[in-house]
Amino acid sequence: MPHRAAAASIRPAPDGLPVAFARVEAAARRIDGRVTRTPLVASPTLTEHCGHPVHLKLETRQPVGAFKLRGAMNAVLALDEAARRRGLVTASTGNHGRAVAYAAREAGVPAIVCMSALVPVNKVEAVRALGAEVRIVGRSQDDAQAEVRRLVAERGLTDIPPFDHAEVIAGQGTLGLELIEDLPDLALVLVPLSGGGLAAGIALAVKALRPQARLIGVSMERGAAMAASLNAGRPVDVTEEATLADSLGGGIGLANRYTFPLCRALLDEVVLVTEEDIAAGIRHAATAEGETVEGAGAVGIAALLAGKVRPHGPTGLILSGGNIDPAAHRRILNGEPA
Repeated sequence: MPHRAAAASIRPAPDGLPVAFARVEAAARRIDGRVTRTPLVASPTLTEHCGHPVHLKLETRQPVGAFKLRGAMNAVLALDEAARRRGLVTASTGNHGRAVAYAAREAGVPAIVCMSALVPVNKVEAVRALGAEVRIVGRSQDDAQAEVRRLVAERGLTDIPPFDHAEVIAGQGTLGLELIEDLPDLALVLVPLSGGGLAAGIALAVKALRPQARLIGVSMERGAAMAASLNAGRPVDVTEEATLADSLGGGIGLANRYTFPLCRALLDEVVLVTEEDIAAGIRHAATAEGETVEGAGAVGIAALLAGKVRPHGPTGLILSGGNIDPAAHRRILNGEPA
């Protein structure tokens, strides 16, 4: 697979996007005080490496250890009371499930989180610790999503999708609002790219407030579904593979309504990194930045260190999550196979 999505697959933003910027602004008001406004900190080491100011957005500081709380909280709060009381269900590679479990606990409603056998044990146990029921189904995100559809049909539960949902995207977009507030001369944003909820939300906010800024999605070479879909010009299936960036695994859905058109319209480029690149990003985060970051959260650092992205001005880099298994983290720091 090439390192970059074909240039033809990234288009200028058209009118009539499926989610409006106003929805991001509404999400910011809705979740204010319920999620953490995370710090944006300068990275002297990456600034020196790149020759331009690089700042790290520490979504690792959210109560659930990842950005996913923004979208999940907004989606749950946007539901009417009847929909909440029926109970919530979602499919997740880990962090979204943890976020939905947290939001459900705050709302006082039950939640079921469906995950595949590829989800690391530490993420599964973190969901259970928040009081949600966990169901391990199959070996892919698509298998977990099939169980969600069954539960919605048979029990009437309310689905909170991990990315392809207007309120989830709007919630993630609040991160983009904070970036512009804290770094008004922002020139470049590096965003971990999986199903596209984070990238689409941030791009909505950044392109609305600072249209000259570039947005680059970063994913892993192993099973990068959005990158493959953008290259194909339509949502496509990919084989889900084991990767250090496990939170970026899974497909985008062949019936994708929101994130594919938003990413196609608003992302300027997509870059893919190797497993070795990701391990180097995790090590750099720990040793040079003092941050424990999971593989998905380290892909932006990985792209900079590997020279696959060359900043042209002030850069914001999203450390999207820190929920890495401690034993795997130690092995990576020691240069051993994770």
